[in-house]
Amino acid sequence: MKNLPRIALLFLGAALTLSAADRTFDFEVLQFRAKAIAAQPYTAPSSHVPDWLLNLDYDQLRDIRFDEARAIWRAEKLPYQLQFFHLGRGFKNPIQIHELIQKEEKLIEFSPKLFDYGRNKVSGRVPANMGFAGFRILTTLNSQAHLDELASFLGASYFRVLGLGMSYGLSARGLAINTAEAGGEEFPVFDDFWVERPLPGAKSITVFALLNSPSVAGAYRFIITPGAATVMQVKATLYCRKNPVMLGIAPLTSMFAHGENTGWSQHDFRPEVHDSDGLLVQTGAGEWLWRPLLNPAQVRVVSFADSNPHGFGLLQRDRDFAHYDDLEAHYHQRPSVWVEPVGQWGRGVVRLVEIPTPDETNDNIVACWVPSQLPPEGEPINFEYRLHWMMEPGERPPAGYVHSTRQGAVLSHPEQRRFVIEFTGPKLEKLPENSQCAGVVTIGEGAKLVSESVTQKNSYTGTWRVAFVVQPDGTNRPVEMRCFLRTKQNVLTETWSYLWNP
Repeated sequence: MKNLPRIALLFLGAALTLSAADRTFDFEVLQFRAKAIAAQPYTAPSSHVPDWLLNLDYDQLRDIRFDEARAIWRAEKLPYQLQFFHLGRGFKNPIQIHELIQKEEKLIEFSPKLFDYGRNKVSGRVPANMGFAGFRILTTLNSQAHLDELASFLGASYFRVLGLGMSYGLSARGLAINTAEAGGEEFPVFDDFWVERPLPGAKSITVFALLNSPSVAGAYRFIITPGAATVMQVKATLYCRKNPVMLGIAPLTSMFAHGENTGWSQHDFRPEVHDSDGLLVQTGAGEWLWRPLLNPAQVRVVSFADSNPHGFGLLQRDRDFAHYDDLEAHYHQRPSVWVEPVGQWGRGVVRLVEIPTPDETNDNIVACWVPSQLPPEGEPINFEYRLHWMMEPGERPPAGYVHSTRQGAVLSHPEQRRFVIEFTGPKLEKLPENSQCAGVVTIGEGAKLVSESVTQKNSYTGTWRVAFVVQPDGTNRPVEMRCFLRTKQNVLTETWSYLWNP
């Protein structure tokens, strides 16, 4: 029983008495397994990873590479291949990966022979039953001449996906639990995976995953369809051992160090450094909100209350290489991700968490949907959504949108702050300069407008600029500000939403 997955121990006795037809695997079977696990006390996964692997430095772990010649489905020349990540350093929780062949599960056994250990001296030191850290999926994404990485599942419940011409940036997660809550965050883990063997010519690939943590067990299904914008259809069922304080659905995790709205860092040669520059929300009522991201001085949590949202996402709108000037990180090619709910999600909030970070090595941005109410413990929580991994957002939003956010000092009045917001979009660019287009600015408690906002067309870029000056009231309260463009008849843009700390 080498490499027997932990979950299999719960069902081994029953499975030995079942026919082959009864042992077929599907999402319903995975839901049953998740429910059975949730009914038992949580047991942390055991690890066979020796200390010397955990003590490898970053470069030593990178020197361990999967042997591409041993990729799953390579010999069969199927449209997708699987490769695996090795345990070590920060990756100490082994996972089990199964191949699904006509709904029958077959364990993919770990072996040191699957890897090239480079300059690491490992002879006889790697346990034969250790398991994997994660896996990647490859396909002909950018060219028919070679395979590209399409998706990777690595660490806790994290995964990343690519579309045409993209470089890895932000991540998605299976679930967020107690993020930015007192007592610390809980990180659920995908313990076991099942990957469906693709048919020749298959346009999609299906991955199943079993999630486990002290609070929750869950069944997940991912259907990944690659393209210019890769779409991942996610279906999940959760069973809570205990309802957490905060349960985040469809969480996205990104990085924002500095950008145009924060000013150029004096310690970095690059004008901007971020995987995403803003949160976009389409409310259930149809309003579009844009919240530029920040690297705050202390943790900030903002919630956008809603009912049955149409979607939300972390976007990388700025695609100008010169704004990043980074030949290695390729921030201008990092994907945006849009969460499209399937069905009614009810009442809740889109929650944005911004955490201080000194540099780009830490993911410091989290966005997710938090339901207002959870069912009683033990009852299923079902949800489904699509993740769109894209370079261009398409019709999101369908009208004008924020092009840039900038702020600066008012030299004659140091207590005041000047904000300059530029909006763009095909229809806005066509509006003549004498159009009756006006910026509508709203300032919340804690500050006031010093004078009326000024709206004018930027003849050099075709964008429309709204400029205004704000003066705080001395209470040091964070100030919510909103701005959008309109004519007498119509709203022309999404709503710029900003939280300013005087």
